Amino acid sequence: MKHFLLPIIVLSIVGFTAIKTFAHCEIPCGIYNDELRIALLYEHFTTIEKAMTKIIELSEGSGADYMMIARWTMAKEEHAKKVQDIVDQYFLTQRVKPVDESDATKFAKYQKMLTALHHITVYAMKAKQTTDKNNVEQLRTSLAQFEDLYFEGKHRHKIEQTDH
Repeated sequence: MKHFLLPIIVLSIVGFTAIKTFAHCEIPCGIYNDELRIALLYEHFTTIEKAMTKIIELSEGSGADYMMIARWTMAKEEHAKKVQDIVDQYFLTQRVKPVDESDATKFAKYQKMLTALHHITVYAMKAKQTTDKNNVEQLRTSLAQFEDLYFEGKHRHKIEQTDH
């Protein structure tokens, strides 16, 4: 009986204390799905925008529902953080590679991609701080710019508005 109980206890402890994992590791395994990451980013933008709408609606009512406002605020911030994580942990550390400055064309493209990714992280931060939907529009614009550069115009994510 003791032999069966010990592994269950150890697995339970490990399971309850495990650190949150990210969508992709930093081991060069070669398993990448860039289109999926782009789609996830657009999905997070839509969720952030919906959260902003709900926060505004709930705040304007006569009997403001502070619990729901807090929940939508937490969801908005969580999705903005996920945007930053995808940009930082996936694109900046694994996919966008530094290029030699002597190749002016490649270096200019590299700088434009870095700028677009930086804008995404900044507008994600601003989306955490406010309910200004202009930040979501700037997220979409910056991602579209990055997408055009990264895929060299060969891929364009179709943005579809959906109700959750």
